[in-house]
Amino acid sequence: MSVSRPAVHPVEAPPLTEAAVDGPRVRMKDVQGMPGTKGGLFLRLSQFVFAIISVSVMATTSDFRSATAFSYLVLAVGLQSLWSLSLAFVDIYALLVKRSLRNYKAIRLFTIGDGITSTLTFAAACASAGITVLIGNDLDKCALNHCTGFETATAMAFISWFAISPSFLMNFWSLASH
Repeated sequence: MSVSRPAVHPVEAPPLTEAAVDGPRVRMKDVQGMPGTKGGLFLRLSQFVFAIISVSVMATTSDFRSATAFSYLVLAVGLQSLWSLSLAFVDIYALLVKRSLRNYKAIRLFTIGDGITSTLTFAAACASAGITVLIGNDLDKCALNHCTGFETATAMAFISWFAISPSFLMNFWSLASH
């Protein structure tokens, strides 16, 4: 029985291309708004400032506990402010030591946290807006309540949500591109 045996033929190495000479491929440049960038820090600080204003305005009204939606707003936006402040510190650290936050586990944590806090903030702002409209327009009891404070706190919660939405989308995009 005749069995063929493999033969090794020397093959010439292909010529080096320009990419091989320049070194390995590098990652995509950080897009402003992603964690560890100046844009990301700006978004985090915006989220924090508007969330703190919303909590402060709502907490200064004496009757915010009269509606569950207002208490929920204080809780959700308070959580939003803590999350945004902690990630702002992470962004400041990354900018100071010039490190990129492209770690898959870190981005996944940021994405999940942003998703949860943005959902809670948006739901609380919508519920508070509904109660504010009910009190002001339908029941016409703004004279007895602090409608201006409720409206201001609700508006600040929506603005905080508008600031966290790009952060969530950038993190989600970065997570999906891995």
